[in-house]
Amino acid sequence: MDTENNLRIGLPSKGRLSEIAGDLLNQAGLRFRRQSRGLFARVGGLPIDLIFLRTDDIPTLCAEGAIDMGITGSDLVEEAGADVQLRMKLGVGRCRLAVCVPEDAPITTAAELNGKRIATSFPAITQRYLAGFNAEAHLVSLTGSVEVMIQLGVADAIVDLVETGSTLAANRLRILDEIDSYETVLIQNDQCRDKATADRVVRRLEGVVIARDYSLLEYNILRAKLADAEKITPGFNSPTVNALEDKDWCSVRVMVQRKQVIDAMEQLEKLGASAIFETTLSNCRL
Repeated sequence: MDTENNLRIGLPSKGRLSEIAGDLLNQAGLRFRRQSRGLFARVGGLPIDLIFLRTDDIPTLCAEGAIDMGITGSDLVEEAGADVQLRMKLGVGRCRLAVCVPEDAPITTAAELNGKRIATSFPAITQRYLAGFNAEAHLVSLTGSVEVMIQLGVADAIVDLVETGSTLAANRLRILDEIDSYETVLIQNDQCRDKATADRVVRRLEGVVIARDYSLLEYNILRAKLADAEKITPGFNSPTVNALEDKDWCSVRVMVQRKQVIDAMEQLEKLGASAIFETTLSNCRL
């Protein structure tokens, strides 16, 4: 079988992002088996080859045409300045890139970083950010943890990814400014070998990503109160309403954003709804 024109998708070879990417593909029906530390894998039943790469190499290799698509962080795409298409945001791996200084530092604005030393794994983004404040700094480019660089006397400030902020507190740092927010994304180049298959991959992943944001809510409600219930749960297009044996009652099935489910259940209960329950979705097409 000729595999030269198979769609090539780059995935992170290790770490948390590798697990996230693998789970997403499996939930989307893109089944594969990777041999221990293997660099390649074939997706069953589809003309797709997976290549396992360093996460920060994926934007560049996609732009150069070595792979057609890739799953990586939007921060790494921006840092690389890669000429690629953003096919979709995957709704996971959200984080913020922030400028951090010691808690007791007198620095209050980014402009005051002029002439300072800044440790970061994102020198290109940092340089562009500082230029907006007419500031120039000595950038110490690192690939590992940068939080301890101030304590080691290597830097006066750091630019690093922040999730909960607990690491900053442990190192007695505070956020001076947030540069931007980032998340895990699917990218593609313009020279894609198989655009039709690429579109199928996007559509499948969309089904998983959307399903993660929604739940299926079901409940019974007096038909006289149905209109009020529909205001609480209008659904994606509209609710599914079925008659019950008792003609005064009906059963409603409706998609609700997961973050709104608890509030909706409380409001429905006050309205007189019963048998209210939530079903988690794993995949959907809207």
